[in-house]
Amino acid sequence: MATQPILEEIIDKIKQHVPRTTDITQVEFEGAEVAIYARNPQVLMEDESILRDLARSIKKRIVVRSDPSVRLPEEDSRQMIQTILSDEEVTVSDIIFDPTVGEVIIEADKPGAVIGKDAARLREIAAKTRWRPRVVRTPPIPSKIVQSIRHILASDKEIRIENLRRIGHRIHRPSVFGNGSVRITALGGYLEVGRTANLVQTGESTVLVDCGVNVGAARAGNALPRFDLPEFDIDNLDAVIISHAHLDHSGFVPFLYKYGYKGPVYTTPPTRDLMIMLQLDYLDIAEKEGKLLPYSQTDIKNATLHTITLNYGEVTDIAPDIRLTFYNAGHIVGSAIVHLHIGEGRYNIAFAHDFKYAKTRLLDRANTRYPRLEAIIMESTYGNPKDVLPSRQESEQRLARIIKQTVERGGKILIPVLAVGRAQEIMIVLEGMMRHGKIPEVPIYTEGMISEATAITTANPEFLSRSLRDRIFHAGNNPFLAEYFHQVTSKEEREEIVHGEPAIIMATSGMLSGGPSVFYFHELAEDERNSLIFVSYQGKGTLGRKIAEGAREIPIHMENGKTRALEIKMQIEQISGFTGHSDRKELIDFAKHLSPRPQKYILVHGEQSKCQALASSIHRITKRETMAPPIGQTVLLD
Repeated sequence: MATQPILEEIIDKIKQHVPRTTDITQVEFEGAEVAIYARNPQVLMEDESILRDLARSIKKRIVVRSDPSVRLPEEDSRQMIQTILSDEEVTVSDIIFDPTVGEVIIEADKPGAVIGKDAARLREIAAKTRWRPRVVRTPPIPSKIVQSIRHILASDKEIRIENLRRIGHRIHRPSVFGNGSVRITALGGYLEVGRTANLVQTGESTVLVDCGVNVGAARAGNALPRFDLPEFDIDNLDAVIISHAHLDHSGFVPFLYKYGYKGPVYTTPPTRDLMIMLQLDYLDIAEKEGKLLPYSQTDIKNATLHTITLNYGEVTDIAPDIRLTFYNAGHIVGSAIVHLHIGEGRYNIAFAHDFKYAKTRLLDRANTRYPRLEAIIMESTYGNPKDVLPSRQESEQRLARIIKQTVERGGKILIPVLAVGRAQEIMIVLEGMMRHGKIPEVPIYTEGMISEATAITTANPEFLSRSLRDRIFHAGNNPFLAEYFHQVTSKEEREEIVHGEPAIIMATSGMLSGGPSVFYFHELAEDERNSLIFVSYQGKGTLGRKIAEGAREIPIHMENGKTRALEIKMQIEQISGFTGHSDRKELIDFAKHLSPRPQKYILVHGEQSKCQALASSIHRITKRETMAPPIGQTVLLD
């Protein structure tokens, strides 16, 4: 193998730095890391200076794992951990073993107590079990998806370790071509919203940034990325990077594995979980609608086994000449601005596909500071001069007013929401309004994937806004657990809600393109006491877009196979201030505040007029090169 001389050189340096008492049994490339297996790993764990010096010498990330032969059996380790923690005021909700990386995950209500002063408890657990402990806070809401992913990762450990080592050898292969050109090919999401996909190519590497579908596309050919272009070759693909979980950015990832891709997918931890949830739902809806399935659950599982998660600010090699870092995008939980560092300081690109350059109740605003930056690819969803949205305060006041008026006349409020992002933002807003008496205390029913998405959101508190984290952990006041919220779990409940007292209904999808929101709309539309409130972007061709633009009669299909005209008598409102996208002013502020200021701005993720209008304005303000290329075009960056 081409990497073998490199690995042998690294092993020689390790032997020079590491005491013999460590008793090293194996050294392997595993992903971007050099994994050192040892029978006595405590020697390295107790003297961090050894690893620091070694990492500086070999210029690679190092992880130390205990040799499987010295690890205490899982059940014995479980008992040992419980014994060590028995005298602490801590509730351990779960202990999960991951043999692939020799790690034990300890879920507890008080992570600090498990860690102990100066990490003393962790060191004791590691010394007595030879498993490397990782402590996480017990999620306040159980997640079926998180549990399922953990089961997949634990049960398919042989496949995972094989994947990691294959990926590692590909990352650490020797460079051949040196400083070739850097170019981006537009495979989707350019001069449009949906199916976002960028192909980044250097002299050494090929990376795909996002791989989405356009679920609202009228034509099948416009729904998928342009993988038919000659620049795309799945066999040459080094890595796939997903900025966030929404289907227009992640929905087509499993398709790659169906057709032979064996490389990694890089995401943040919440993006991985939410992405899998949305992909499974996408298949379920397509199957119910009798559509051709682009991939299977097996392909989703295969993608899961190849996914590598990174936190914000964590730098990792993903190819011989590319390093990846995720930064907060402020769009949905776990959403990231993708920063690629190419060569040794040669060229730096950031992909800000969907971002919010304003603080919301759920998330902090998007990051604008980077070590280096030569080019930015940024969204233009609200890029027209007229796309200035109302303030959050104004939007919340308007929402409260509509809800009060609707309840007073005995009606129900339907809020179609995206399960991920807008749902959680609106939940926090509604909970605050009821707690402070700004709207009547009526039941808030959630349906679709909202409950599961909320569970995943609360399982990743470090990705939430600082103020929300403080409220949940220090004030002990989790808004997602408020008594106002009720999850709908049956068809009978739906009927009771439709014919019952005034209530607020939050249901997916946010564009009325499928899911339970369509059922509620059909049932509530002809009663003028009710209200429909759109709180997110309505894509071209969707039912939500047609209604928002004034349609007052639509055809619907009956159970008997016939079609009838549905007259829309309910109040229709659109409150754009809750969007997870930046409005025109925020987009320009983001472009101006980027540090360092890039030489090139490439505008994507917006209808053609919006991309072009924003490109023109940014050029005028920044005096830098701007462009809004079409799908299929390759842009030479360097």
